[in-house]
Amino acid sequence: MCAVCGFNSDHEKSPAIIRHDLRPGDIGYLIYLHGILYAQEHGFDCTFEPYVAGPMAEFVKSRTARERLWVVEQGGQVVGSVAIVKFSEKQAQLRWLLLHPDARGCGMGRILVEKAIRFCRDNGYSAVFLWTVSALTAAARLYESVGFRATKEKTHALWGTTLTEQRYDLEL
Repeated sequence: MCAVCGFNSDHEKSPAIIRHDLRPGDIGYLIYLHGILYAQEHGFDCTFEPYVAGPMAEFVKSRTARERLWVVEQGGQVVGSVAIVKFSEKQAQLRWLLLHPDARGCGMGRILVEKAIRFCRDNGYSAVFLWTVSALTAAARLYESVGFRATKEKTHALWGTTLTEQRYDLEL
């Protein structure tokens, strides 16, 4: 059984938990994970971290009951996240979906995205959107499999590389 999500697998790890009670160190570590993983996997430079840090800090300081950040923890270590941020009364933004490579491959990303969508429905949003980059093909497949559709695309220099940002939208 997969220690991350409980599916059948030959992983030998401690079980993962998904929580939304933020604890000291969670935000700093999530910012670190974004910075280090996107640098290693996609060549992003150090300007990506402030892009994550600023909005995440504001979110934590001013979040409402209609917003939530889920943290995935395994063996006492933060290994992933996803959030729903209020964009307007009717529209939410899915942000900060990330899993450490050791926590990928057995459905945890889908569990997080489905929790986020269910939260949006339960909180009266009529739509949710997200921005991603075209290099994240597995994430795009996941988003499309739960009903998101690509609606915008723009290519430009950002975070030390040239990339194509993509917006995905889901009507609820």
